[in-house]
Amino acid sequence: MRRSLGVKDGVAIAASSTAATTSIGIGMGTLALYAGRQTPALLVLAFLPLLGIALAYARLNRSEPNCGNGYTWVGRSIGPWPGFLTGWVVLVGNVVFMAYTGAVTGSVILQFLNKLGAHRVFGIALDPGSTATSTVIGLVALVAVTVTAVTGVRSATRLQLWLLIFEYAVLLAFCAWGLAVGDQPFSFSWLNPFALGSTTSLVQGLILAVFLYWGWDAAFTVNEETKSAGDAARGGLIALTVMLALFVFAAVSFQRVMGNGELVRNGPQALTFLGTHLAPEPWASLPPAALMCSAFASLQAAVIPTARGALAMGRDRTLGSAWTKVSARFGTPAVGTVLIMAIAAAVAVLALGIPKLNEMILAAVNSIGLVVSLYYGLTALACALRFRADLRAGARAALTGVMIPALSGLCLFGLGGSLAVHYATMSDHFEARPDNGWFMLLVPALIVASGLVAAARAKWGRRSPYFVTGRGTDAEAIALPRDRGDEPAAPPSAPAR
Repeated sequence: MRRSLGVKDGVAIAASSTAATTSIGIGMGTLALYAGRQTPALLVLAFLPLLGIALAYARLNRSEPNCGNGYTWVGRSIGPWPGFLTGWVVLVGNVVFMAYTGAVTGSVILQFLNKLGAHRVFGIALDPGSTATSTVIGLVALVAVTVTAVTGVRSATRLQLWLLIFEYAVLLAFCAWGLAVGDQPFSFSWLNPFALGSTTSLVQGLILAVFLYWGWDAAFTVNEETKSAGDAARGGLIALTVMLALFVFAAVSFQRVMGNGELVRNGPQALTFLGTHLAPEPWASLPPAALMCSAFASLQAAVIPTARGALAMGRDRTLGSAWTKVSARFGTPAVGTVLIMAIAAAVAVLALGIPKLNEMILAAVNSIGLVVSLYYGLTALACALRFRADLRAGARAALTGVMIPALSGLCLFGLGGSLAVHYATMSDHFEARPDNGWFMLLVPALIVASGLVAAARAKWGRRSPYFVTGRGTDAEAIALPRDRGDEPAAPPSAPAR
């Protein structure tokens, strides 16, 4: 695969995968449900452990750049079973994310059709709040982004960059407008984390906020196509910092325009409501257009790192050989990319059991938030273990390589564990609803359980060498075809050991 990506491309992939506009558009109402008017403070609080996780990723990436990142690093530093589980939950979490983001994309398209006066086609109601109708439209979008991901990551990042420019311009303009003309009085208590409510609400809100930030690490999944490991690290760190600024700015703006009840009531349509509240048509259609671009870009950005993570696992024989097939024409893991799309489509169809779109979104983000906390925590602890010798190398090395990653990882483990205990005790029966604790535990439990089964298959069925050494294949160990017309790649250098 071609080494043509730089910092700008890494930022584009990470920012698209984080999907700030989508996170803001559908997440602020849910955060308000847990944090109330302290949503800006909650977003700052959630950023702190994630910054420690990002430092861990950067430190590990300098030592061992690999598109498998956490799967490779955790396997070597902690053990092959936790390492495989790290890679597995990333793959499955991304598949679930793509399934529900496809439905979000379909919902926004339906909102546009409603604005144009189309409310029914062939007797079918074009209801943006319907999971079934939104999912069908979303599946078409999923096929489209898969095609762009297969034909080359370079062209995909160019498209993402233009989508980002448009959506951020619209988002910043409307949020600045809301900040200036909103009739809700600003209070510095919005930025006070000590004013947050109960411990349970705080933990749920923090897990959700971690999910909203999720995606900045996508910059570390294109190491084989990035000019240097430093570019991938800078891309991820820049994207994470930009997300903090955007999220806090948007949260304050939304609260200047809407009271807490109104914000919760609008839920995933909060950004659309903001546009309608502030501007007449056609300008009021710009925020949902930005939301649609963001959802499309995040779908595309999710396909790219997921297929490359599967490639890293496939070349270690922890997954099947189909995941290692790289297109000779495009230099991308084409078969794996198509497989990811097909599995995400199947998950989206299964999600039709939850009829209301906002309930499906809430269930998905809470479940994914738990597994994201798990694999971020494992990767941070892998960093602390691998570089524990840095404790004797000076204060700065000890802080960035060991202490901060370890504290950040333990923090996310604590949040995830507390929320799991809460879910286990909040309901006395099972029901497919986002307010049912047993249901909320079912999805992450199935992800982990299926990961253990897949690990056992890899160890004793495929006899993968990964379960002997705990080390993934070196990033440069396999010659991968380059795109036609590419310049010769620079001679590979062995990762530091």
